[in-house]
Amino acid sequence: MRLMLTLACTVLAGCSALAQDSGKLKPMEVKPELAELGKRMFYDTRLSGDTTLSCSSCHQPDKAFTDGEALSAAYTGAAHFRNSPTLANVGYRAAWFHDGRLGTNLNDVSREMITETYMMNMDMRIMQERMKQDPVYVEMFKKAGMSEPSNGGARNALQAFMKTIVSRKAPIDEGTLSDSAKRGQDVFNGKGGCVACHSGTRYTDDATHNTGVPNNPDIWSDPERHSAFVTYAKFMGVENYMNLRQDMGAWVRTRIAGTERSFLTPTLRELTWTAPYMHNGTMATLEDVVDFYNAGGGDDPLKDARLKPLDLSADEKADLVAFLQSLSGETFDTDEYVWRADDYGYELIENWRETKN
Repeated sequence: MRLMLTLACTVLAGCSALAQDSGKLKPMEVKPELAELGKRMFYDTRLSGDTTLSCSSCHQPDKAFTDGEALSAAYTGAAHFRNSPTLANVGYRAAWFHDGRLGTNLNDVSREMITETYMMNMDMRIMQERMKQDPVYVEMFKKAGMSEPSNGGARNALQAFMKTIVSRKAPIDEGTLSDSAKRGQDVFNGKGGCVACHSGTRYTDDATHNTGVPNNPDIWSDPERHSAFVTYAKFMGVENYMNLRQDMGAWVRTRIAGTERSFLTPTLRELTWTAPYMHNGTMATLEDVVDFYNAGGGDDPLKDARLKPLDLSADEKADLVAFLQSLSGETFDTDEYVWRADDYGYELIENWRETKN
């Protein structure tokens, strides 16, 4: 059964844009009909070459648009070499992917995810023709102001939908922190020094750092993951990629010595739903992450010099975990909510989903 995500325009009308500020995140401005089109596409396996994958295969709403795996799935015959990042608040980002190699706009992210061979492996000309053969898509494109399905329109629609994925009702925003979380916030801003990189409303500086996260050996012991890694490294111009046993991170973009194994600071929003952690899924729990940084990070000659052992007590570590958990709100089940203009840009709707064979 395929989801046919249809909804009256009046429900979505009025989605307003408010810039990110020091408080809770606000819905971004999108054209409602375009976002609804992008929502349908997001769950449609026909966007992949052999119709086995959709965007939601690796970005599931009940996991804050991750997949709950250490290393993600990939196109038939391959497997991914990185952890699936959350799409929560992705429209606010200035760079995308763990290595930050795309830093222009979210439209480019949609294109790469769809067309890259080890991701969805879709020729967008074929995708366009598939949508033209579906009368539901034809009608939705018209409602969104386009004469017919097109590649550019499809990417814009996916971008519009992803911009609606905004965190909501987290204790940190609602002013409902527990006493433990309040103490943990003091550790976060003080002794722990976490705020040095995890700053702002999304708790990220959008910069790359080397924190000494160990490599995940599964990338090279699993032939399918290794083949995807080789494809990526060759395309990015990495030398000796067949013998390479490390993820070069931001170096593929900067080509600057010293940026090897540096990765974008992840947002701390929605951590409760997005385990396991790190770019390669090597840490299973928030407690593992706190222990890692309490020890001063990993062992890497290029590690950020600011990382030092923190000497946190057991109570301080528990309080810090409580604060990190307070940065997560409600899950994102897009079969049960739609976007409209209120404080959080959404309203729960019952029984609005329709299905289509």
